Amino acid sequence: MEDGADERVRRSPRGWKTGLRAIAILCLAVSLAHVILLFLHVAPANTVSKRYSPLINAWVYPLFEQNWRLFAPDPESVNRQILVRTAHTGPDGSTRVSSWFDLTAVDTAAVEHQPFPSHTAQNMLRRAWAGYVDSHGGDDTAHTERALMMRTYLSNIAADRVAAHTGDPFEFIQLRVVTLPIAASGPAAGDRSRTPVENRRLPWWKVSGHAR
Repeated sequence: MEDGADERVRRSPRGWKTGLRAIAILCLAVSLAHVILLFLHVAPANTVSKRYSPLINAWVYPLFEQNWRLFAPDPESVNRQILVRTAHTGPDGSTRVSSWFDLTAVDTAAVEHQPFPSHTAQNMLRRAWAGYVDSHGGDDTAHTERALMMRTYLSNIAADRVAAHTGDPFEFIQLRVVTLPIAASGPAAGDRSRTPVENRRLPWWKVSGHAR
């Protein structure tokens, strides 16, 4: 019995070392693949990046998107107010549409007076909308896989946030984006119009996981 116990004790460190070695190799492989895919994403278009474009985009977007705004920031020239409303079909076939819920106001409230506001409150919704516009333009029809992915990403954010706020069941959501000019500071502020530059209403989108 003692010999068997001693043998297991001797084998245990070997097993741990083998497992740690395998984990280290896996982490190294994933890190190397990550660096290669990001390099191909930011590099000028070439044969390799064009051939593996679906794979590169699937890995990079939306979590690892690369741009130069950190070094050459492009300040916002407008304020965007993103609102959402939901629709729910009852057992009798009638459809109930909710009032508009201001997602931007919730993010603003989470940032104001916070010494360390979260990245989610500051950027997630705004970057999701920017990605949607970049992939769709003025057309709300997804013509590429990336456009479809960005539409799903945006709708999931909106659906999850309104569900957390209301708790009511729904099967469809609709977004409305009101674009306002940023007010000028000083005496010129009163002369600047606050008329919306754009009032864009998106189509109804079906969402899952929020019906009861």
